[in-house]
Amino acid sequence: MSRYDELLLRARTGAPVVIDGATGSECLRRGVPELPNGWSGGAALSHPDIVRQVHSDYVAIGADLIVSNTFATGRNVLEDAGVADDFEAHNRRAVELAIEARTNAGDDADHVVVGGGISNWSFSGERPSLKALHDNTVIQATIMRDAGAEMLSLEMMVDLPRMTATLDAVSVVDLPIWVGLTIGPEEGHDADQLGVEIQLRESGALAEAVEVAKAYGAVDAFCLMHSDVRLTERGLAAIREVWNGPLGAYAHAAEIVDGELTFEGLVTPEQYAAYVPAWQAAGATMIGGCCGIGPDHLRAVVERLPR
Repeated sequence: MSRYDELLLRARTGAPVVIDGATGSECLRRGVPELPNGWSGGAALSHPDIVRQVHSDYVAIGADLIVSNTFATGRNVLEDAGVADDFEAHNRRAVELAIEARTNAGDDADHVVVGGGISNWSFSGERPSLKALHDNTVIQATIMRDAGAEMLSLEMMVDLPRMTATLDAVSVVDLPIWVGLTIGPEEGHDADQLGVEIQLRESGALAEAVEVAKAYGAVDAFCLMHSDVRLTERGLAAIREVWNGPLGAYAHAAEIVDGELTFEGLVTPEQYAAYVPAWQAAGATMIGGCCGIGPDHLRAVVERLPR
């Protein structure tokens, strides 16, 4: 049985699964410079040691799944950042660094699955056509598969058309797929401000997105990701109403300060871990963290999980 099959079996039987914490925001916190309109997308080539160490830290804490630092390495993002000529190198090296972190951890980490993270986000606001998104994502997913990724983690799916184009693309590379759905504004709000029918961040109902994605045979799991910690419980419960398979939570905490978005210091590790029982009660057995949720947060989560 492959590493991934063993992980999926655990998830399907309800055993706790630990997803890693943030990579992009953690790389920036450790000194990787932001690319203009490209966030942490350049890290694998500019600061590989930092990227590898972030992965290594999550493996040491007990992560069962680590995902490449490729949220910001879609071709459209790299074009906006002026480094599209290195599209293949950024994506290949990012996956390799995660694999190296697993290898460096020795036999105790041999079970850790390495995923390729794929997003359709734009930091400039200039989004490609659905056809360009599809075609570029096919190439990106193929690079990741050939570099050794064992599954694909779709990150921050915020609307139905682009989620569908992304799913159409990744479905051709013959890797398992997890779909990460995002609700609520970036800086979050209280859960009672959610409507009765919860919507994706930009357009489309959360439940409808699950139904659409379920039709793709390679989709093995859903996660409520890159959504405010206060919204995650309700989002998970809404997904669970239409999905009885593996379900994960990896939330973030964000705030606008002086016109700038920040993820730093908004939720302590203890506060983040305190959400875990409610997320588990809503149906999530896979727990990790997104932007601003670093190794200390994940360590606090792991301490709450039976292993």
